[in-house]
Order: sequence, then structure tokens, then C-alpha cells
Amino acid sequence: MGGNGNEEEEEEEEEDMERSVDFHQIKMSCSMASLCRWYNTVAKKSTSKSPRKKRKSLLQHEVAPPIVIIFKDLESFLPKVLQDFIIIASNYIQRLPLVLVFGIATSPIIIHRMLTHSVSSLLCIELFQSLPCIDHLAAVIDKLVLTTKFPFKLSGKVLQVLINIFLYHDFSAKNFVKGFQLSLLEHYYTQPLSFLCCALNETNARVHHLSHDDCELIRQLPSLMGYVDHQDSEKQVELLTNDQYLKTIVQTLLTDLHVYHKNYFAVLKCLHIFTSSLPKYPLGKQIRELYITCLESNVWEIKEYSSAFQLLGMMAKDELVRLLQKCVEVLQSSEHKSLAQATQTLEDFLAKFQKLDDAPVEDVEDGEENITESQRSLQKKTDLYQLQKTLMEMKVLKRRKKPSRFECLRMDVLQFMDQLARQYLVSPDTQPLHELVYFKDASTLRRHLNAAPRAALQMALSNPYYYLKNEALKSEGGTITYAAPDICIIYKLHLECGRLINLYDWLQAFATVVCAAEGKDPDEINNGQVEGVIHARFIRAVSELEFLGFIKSTKRKTDHVARLTWGGF
Repeated sequence: MGGNGNEEEEEEEEEDMERSVDFHQIKMSCSMASLCRWYNTVAKKSTSKSPRKKRKSLLQHEVAPPIVIIFKDLESFLPKVLQDFIIIASNYIQRLPLVLVFGIATSPIIIHRMLTHSVSSLLCIELFQSLPCIDHLAAVIDKLVLTTKFPFKLSGKVLQVLINIFLYHDFSAKNFVKGFQLSLLEHYYTQPLSFLCCALNETNARVHHLSHDDCELIRQLPSLMGYVDHQDSEKQVELLTNDQYLKTIVQTLLTDLHVYHKNYFAVLKCLHIFTSSLPKYPLGKQIRELYITCLESNVWEIKEYSSAFQLLGMMAKDELVRLLQKCVEVLQSSEHKSLAQATQTLEDFLAKFQKLDDAPVEDVEDGEENITESQRSLQKKTDLYQLQKTLMEMKVLKRRKKPSRFECLRMDVLQFMDQLARQYLVSPDTQPLHELVYFKDASTLRRHLNAAPRAALQMALSNPYYYLKNEALKSEGGTITYAAPDICIIYKLHLECGRLINLYDWLQAFATVVCAAEGKDPDEINNGQVEGVIHARFIRAVSELEFLGFIKSTKRKTDHVARLTWGGF
């Protein structure tokens, strides 16, 4: 689209830039010419690094790296501005290899609605989609939560709060990480023993430097008290009186807790592999759902667990072998000695499946003959009683039928997986010292992340002491003191009014309260003469209340305002 006029303008701009623009200065004029100059400098540096890269560039016809410009939210841009930018950029396409990435939240057709045909024809449009936000959440949970690299852990309720905010509010993996960071800060701020929530190689040094007060705090932990109750009398005395012996036990328990998490996550992933492909997903489609279930209770005690294993009892051989192979890969990646025997057992099952032959021919033929005779009797004309009798006989024959070798082996596999779940997926609440690494205050996290502005405003206006912590503002029985801010007095008075509030009566009530607070005689304002300062304070408080959305002006009566909210704290 460039002509001679455009080329002359470009040359003039270049000359101006050469005379006036210095990239090392703080002040720099931004233009396409300066961008061209910067790009040429960067491109020369990148192509003059090594002879090999030079030869490759010659073979690739000296293809320079593109400049990628991302429009994060295309719908928020003005169409005129976007069109002008594309037209300007098209004039520099020979010197600047530009790639524009449009982030579209609605539909790709929005491009043609925002751009005219003459502008859109300058673009070579290709459509692509990024991964769904659910996949990003799964990746974040796998790297932050379902890992032993970080000792800090979230309880089931806290994790559910973060996931609910993600699913029902913003779909932002970044905000999920921020919520995780906030939980981390709250845990280290509120838990005095949180310094023991550290990497395994640092625990011995930190436990060694525990003071007597720290040891007393450890003894007060509910999980350690339960651990002490299960010891013999001599060990109980040592744990409660000997700090050095307690430190030794704490080191052992922290190591056991680390091993517990390592085995826990490996077996959790194996169980998810088996149950994630079942119809209707009784234990959840995503691993986060299964993980929350395991955190809140013993998973084998819920009815969904039983229904899942009933469905697994009808799985075909090929599908079962494929799931076993995935489980072996997961257990091998854990690299822990306690799961080595489980890995070997699963490998033995795979070997048995590979050598598996069909069921004995004689048993199959006998069963088929009996069932065939019953099916033939069904084809004959018979009454209802005879039909019911024949169906009962077929049911008994099926029960008497000897299970095949595959069915027996499948049952052994499911029993082994059930044993693994019962052994390693025990609730974290049963582990000693779990309070050191688990954050459980879901209400605090919900209050910070899922705030309710109106409730906070009403609480601040009706009970200012809740936020200001001023002893003069303390009150009982829902009343408000004279020392409260003007807007709090105005808000309390407006709660006593109906749908329409008379401004004059409101002013008189406000002046009475303020005069009583200042020690003045309220009878002085009976003549209707209110001090100018009190009047100004009243106007400011009413304006603030209107700005917050509690009242609005009305056309029905000029000296009245309409109330917009009902109820309060």
C-alpha cells in the first residue's frame, strides 16, 4: 500500500530520528521509524553470533524473527484506532515482520465486525485456540498441590474454596496461585510452629534449635496428644518431660510425614487412573475432586467408592491392562522403597494377563448347554408361572458357572488396588504433626478472597468499632455512641425511617445527636436554627450515603430522599 509519498515520509522520519532520537536517553519518541531502527539493531546482533547460524540463515533465505504484538482483549479496543494501527503497520511490512495476536473472548466473527473489508484484507488471518482454563488449573494443582517438592499443604475445605472461586468467578489460574500464596502467608503468620514446615533436609537443623517454649507448643498439638496416648507409659513420660527425646521423635515424625505424602500422591494418581474413565464418574472426572474427597474422609467409606469398584468389576481385559501399565509408570516415577513391592505386584499382574488363556472349554460348554436349554424353553409358548420359573433357573445357572481365569485375575487386581487405597490414602488428620504443614482456616481465606462489599459496608456503618478498634465506639444492643462518625449516625437514623425520608426531620435528629455528643443543649435548635457547621456535616454525610448507594433523590417530593436498602446488621 506504500507509494512514493510514503517512502519520502519514511526517509524524512528516519533522518529526524537519526538526528534527534537516542535510545540510551530516558526520553524517547515512539514511532514506527524508531521501531524499525531498533529491530534492525537487534536482528543484526542475533544473526552475527556464530558462523553456523549464518549458514542456517542463508539456507533459510535470511528469515528474521518476527515481532509479536498481543492484543489481550480485542473487544475493548476502539475499531477506528485498531484500523489505523493496522494500516500504518502494513506500510512497514517489508521492514518489520509483524505478527498480531488477537485475544477474542466472544467469537472470531468480531474481527470482521470491527474491521472494514479494506483493512481486514491486509491481514492473513489464522484461527487457533489456547488450552481450556480447566487444563491450566489441572497443571497448577499438579505442580503446586500434588507434589512433595513443597511441604505446605491445603486442607480439603481450603482447596474447595479456591476451586469454587476459580470455577464460579474468574476462571483465572493466576488468581488461584495468588489464593495459594495467601494461604501460605496466613499459615506462616498464624501458626507459631510453621517454621518447621520446610524442606526435609532442613528439618533436622530447625528441630535441633527448638526452645523449651516451642517444645511445649508441640506437646499441645492435638495430633501429637493423640500420638502420645497410643504410646506406653514410659514413652509418654519422656515425651511430656524430656525435650531432647521429644526433638528426636519430632524429627522421625516429620520424616514419616514426608514419606506419607510421597506414597499418598502416587497411590492417589493410580486410583484416579482407574476411576476417571468410568461412566458417570462416581469419584470425579478430575483428580482434584478425588483428592478433596480423600482429604475430607476415608475414601473407601463412601458409597461412590463401592459403586466405582463394581463398575471396575465389569471392565474388559484390554482396558484393564492399559490402566495397569499407567499405574506401573506412576509408581516407578515415585522411586520410593515402600512402593517397590506394589510396583512388582502390578508387573506380575501384567505378565499374567499376557499369558492368560481362555477359560476351560469343558466348563464353558457345560454352562452354555444348560443356558441354551433354558433359552429354548423361553421360546416356547408358556404361561407366566413357567416363564418366571425358567428365568430363576437361568439366574441360578449363571451363579453356579465357574468364573474364568480372567475374571479371577481381574478380581485379584481390584482387591489389590483396594488394599493400596486403604493402606496409603488414610486421611491426613490421622498423621501426627499434620498441623505444621496443613492450612485449614477456610473461613479466613473466603473472607479475604470472596468479599461481600455490601455486608462489609453495613457492618462498618452499624458497628464502627469492628474496624476502627476505638474503645469510645464500643456499644451494646445495636445502639451507636455519640462519638461515632457522622455517616454512622446518619446511617443509624435512616434505618428508623420508612421508604421516603424527610430531609428536615433527618437534619433535626442528626443535630440533636451531635449536640448531645458535644455537651450542648438540644433545646437551642428547637427554633429550627441549626449551626452552619452541623448543617455542612449533615450534607456531607448524606452525600456519602448516597454515593454508597443507600439512598437516592426522588422526584415525588423535593425535600425527601428514597431509601434503597432494607435490613442491616
